Amino acid sequence: MTGRQQGGALLPFGVVTVAGPSMRPRLRDGDLVLVRYGARVRPGAVALFRHPRRPELLVLKRAAERRPDGWWMLSDNQGVRSDSREYGPVAEELVLGRVVGRLWPRPGRLGPYRPVDLEL
Repeated sequence: MTGRQQGGALLPFGVVTVAGPSMRPRLRDGDLVLVRYGARVRPGAVALFRHPRRPELLVLKRAAERRPDGWWMLSDNQGVRSDSREYGPVAEELVLGRVVGRLWPRPGRLGPYRPVDLEL
């Protein structure tokens, strides 16, 4: 799932458009989410980060666990494997912030989500 920032910087908050199916069913293509930049990421939170191999690309994934070499990020949609299973841990300096809620089309907070078959 990639993200596209909307408008100028609203630090420490920003709006990102969800693109792609990797965070289904929690987030869908076209959803607008509120990101708190610099916020502490905890396991289970949705995080915004720069792709480790393509730093110009912003990505939204579930922070599964913190490892010595970075965060293990996973898609909620287990059928999509474009996550840490493909590119490994995400270095701390690439993590930009935490998604705190969905603004549109179904406003609401995003709490931790842990699918039963979460692959670490």
